[in-house]
Order: sequence, then structure tokens, then C-alpha cells
Amino acid sequence: MDRRAALKAVAALGALPAARTWAQAGYPARPIHIIVPFTPGGSTDILARAIGQALTESWRQQVIVENKPGAGGAIGAEAAAKASPDGYTLFMGHIGTLAVNPTLYAKLPYDAVADFAPVALVAMVPNVLVVNPAIPARSVAELIALAKAKPGGLSCSSGGSGSAAHLAIEYFKLATGTDILHVPYKGTNPAVTDLIGGQVSMTMTGLPPLLQHIRAGKLRALGVASATRLPQIPDVPTIAESGVPGFEATQWYGVVAPARTPPAIVEKLSAEIRRSLSQPDLKRRLEAEGAQPADMGPAEFRKLIQSEIQRWAKVIRAAHIQI
Repeated sequence: MDRRAALKAVAALGALPAARTWAQAGYPARPIHIIVPFTPGGSTDILARAIGQALTESWRQQVIVENKPGAGGAIGAEAAAKASPDGYTLFMGHIGTLAVNPTLYAKLPYDAVADFAPVALVAMVPNVLVVNPAIPARSVAELIALAKAKPGGLSCSSGGSGSAAHLAIEYFKLATGTDILHVPYKGTNPAVTDLIGGQVSMTMTGLPPLLQHIRAGKLRALGVASATRLPQIPDVPTIAESGVPGFEATQWYGVVAPARTPPAIVEKLSAEIRRSLSQPDLKRRLEAEGAQPADMGPAEFRKLIQSEIQRWAKVIRAAHIQI
């Protein structure tokens, strides 16, 4: 019996490479779904659709984007975490759902590290500080002075409590010693719409949903929250060079799969997404939207998630942010 069991074990080990090859060759055999945990129109949605289109064109298999907003992204994240780990349900994660929520919420219906298999980092999207043109501030320094002169008199919209935009403005308030009212919305799109309409004073969120409005003069960009200026708006200085040394708040977005998704499928997805991101057409499309294409595989992406959880935990605790 021992000899028979040993032979079976050896046979099973020998079959692993074949199973790995089969998983790669047979996938995908049906449509793939990418869950976006926010409303249409925001950076997460824009990037998910760009990646979905690239995969569809490469594999001739439909990729469907599903918007499941709510609870700071937790509803969509939970749905993805509980999906079958077969590679046919993916999640467009980002700094909020994967790095901020673990500290922000006392109880989450998912574990940002244990419940997901990182696939590939897709893009880095620096936040941009913009104001309604009626606000009498044409620089970051003037905005800070205005906020200090009227504590609580300025308001800042975001895509929701605990969103990346919310964290960015709280970080800005801590760094500048200002008192600015946070106004959460159910998604980035309505937050930007009300800013254009003058219901709120400002916002600080990723460039993709802002760029067309900046160019049309409907919003005034005061500063970018990256280490260097952005090629899409080269005349807008960084917040760091505008009198807030060291300030940097960049959103990032990446694809993850449910934990226990076969490594062969994760590797195939990662390779194809990274290959697509290197193609001139997709690079130009993302850059035109204000995103910086990334090139990071599963292992590096996992390390980024873990380090960002620690980084934003410090901001959340210092700002006493509670949901």
C-alpha cells in the first residue's frame, strides 16, 4: 500500500506541469467579468474599461465591466472576494479598497490581503487639487490662506467617506493646518458635477475625471499631488513646490483575482495585462486620460498593497477619520 501510494504521489507531481499548461491554454473559454466598486465615470471605471477592451481585442473573448458601488467600495470588493476563483471574475482594486479600507473600517466583509491574488498594477494616477472658478484662489498658497482666513468656510467634495479623494484632502488639511469641510458623494462623477455647479468649493481626486473640465475652463487646477508635474497639465505646479514640502498623494489601480485562483491563470492574466499596457495605443489612451501606465507583476503588487496599508493607516489615525 505504501509503494502504491508513493507511485500515485509521484504521478500527481508529474501531472502538475501538464495541468499548469492546460490551465493557461484553455483560459479564457468564456466571458470575463471585471467588478468596479464605484459608479461609472470615475478613474477606476475608466481604467477597467480600457483594460477590458484590450483583453477583449487580444483574446477575442468578451470582457464585461460590472459597477457595484457602495460602502466605500466594500460591496464590490466583497462580491469579488467571494466569487469563484477560476479567473472569470476579476476586481479593479485601488488604493481605497485595498490599502485604506483595512484601517478605515472597524469591520470589513473582506480581507484586502488574504482574500485576493494580486495580478498586475495597471496605473498610477496622481491626485489634482481643483477649485470652482468662482473661488478667489489661483494658487495653492492662496487657497491655504483663504482656508485659514475662513475656517470651515471652504468645502471639498469626494466620491465618498473613506475614498481616496477623502484621504487626500485629509492629508492636505493635516499638512497645511487648515479646516476644510468634507462633503462625501456617492461616486466621483456626482462629486465633480456638483463642484462644477458651485455646490462645493474644491476637490482633490485623480486626473481622469477632471481633465476635460480643466481644459474647458469649468475647473481651475491649482496643484498636482505627485513628485513631478504632469505632462497633461504641465503648467500646473506640484503641491510640494507650492509651499507644502514633501506632499504626495497618488492613487493607484490594479487588477486582482479571488484568492486561490490557479497561479497559471494569474500569470497568464498578468502577462497579457502588462503586455497590453506596453502597447503604444493603450499607453497613449491612458496618458490622455491622465493616468501613468504601470508595469508591476503579482509579487511586487502584493508588496505595494502591504506597504500602502501601513502608510495610510498613519494618516487615518492622525486625522481621526471614522466611518
